Amino acid sequence: MQSYKIPLTPGPVAVPAAIRAAYQADYGSPDLEEEFFQLYAECEQGLQQILGTRNQVAIQTGEGMVALWGALKSVLQPGNRVLAVATGLFGYGIGEMAAGLGMQVETVGFGHAGIADPQRVRAAAQRFRPHLITAVHCETPSGTLNPLQALGAISREVDALFYVDFVASGGGVPIEVDDCAIDLGLLGSQKVLSLPADLAMVTVSERAWTRAQSVNYAGYDALLPWRSAVADRYMPYTHNWPGLAGLRIAINLLLTEGMDAVYARHEQVAAACRQRLQGMGIELWPARVEFCAPTVTAAKLPTGWTWPALDKALRTHGMAVGGNYGPLAGKVFRIGHMGAQADPELVARGMDVLETVLSKA
Repeated sequence: MQSYKIPLTPGPVAVPAAIRAAYQADYGSPDLEEEFFQLYAECEQGLQQILGTRNQVAIQTGEGMVALWGALKSVLQPGNRVLAVATGLFGYGIGEMAAGLGMQVETVGFGHAGIADPQRVRAAAQRFRPHLITAVHCETPSGTLNPLQALGAISREVDALFYVDFVASGGGVPIEVDDCAIDLGLLGSQKVLSLPADLAMVTVSERAWTRAQSVNYAGYDALLPWRSAVADRYMPYTHNWPGLAGLRIAINLLLTEGMDAVYARHEQVAAACRQRLQGMGIELWPARVEFCAPTVTAAKLPTGWTWPALDKALRTHGMAVGGNYGPLAGKVFRIGHMGAQADPELVARGMDVLETVLSKA
């Protein structure tokens, strides 16, 4: 089994011991035990508090892509118009997913080093009149963070649902779902929550529930069954009790620390990471620091290095970071300082290793 002394991957992140222990306990059948439904309700309430919403939260079994696909299929029908706000691999990818489902898709793209410009999005939305506007809050391949409140306001102006992937930011960056008019907010367990990649969560507004009822999509990833699953004591499938037990611990860890302190910790660690990188002569990606996310840092490969060579050199010291995909593959690498990895000492050790590796080149 692979393990890292210095885990700085952009997800899945290191899982704390207390959460790992929850997966080792014996549980009964979630379909039969009242204790499970109480656990589910407790986790939902905690997520509502963390994400700033009164909306119902569907907690599904599966990796975060279950939430992305299921939310699209639950509120759209072939031919519906989707406006994809794209600032990186996942933003463009969500547009491609919608097109693959038979939707009319228009992409407002800002490349892989920018963030969304609300003025351009508004102009496109007023002309295109979409049924759904999609956006990614934190683009991990690009290391960027998008504005949400302005995009949510635009969605209301054109009477579109607002679909937001905050898989890599939820819990580490302030996300006020209700204030940002987010109808479908998508979260994965393997990032800031620091769980294995086995839970996908969706905040669902009343507007989105109404649309889901009209579409009436049926499938493993469908949202509609979750509207009454807990009240009816009838899950759409046998749920992941160990995962929810771990989720409760993760939520309690965040809330006990205090969300303001959690956000400050992520900001401080990100700033320290970027300062060290720049001190080594490594260029940040994007160059504009104000575009950068607090949960992940992207940077250009050091001069004279290939990604395989840098990855191998770091691994000899027990350190793992992330490569990249699409147009950034082989050009930009990523350091994940989210959740359990938003640790000043851990990031400092990682930067020491990177500096040592570069000095010996």
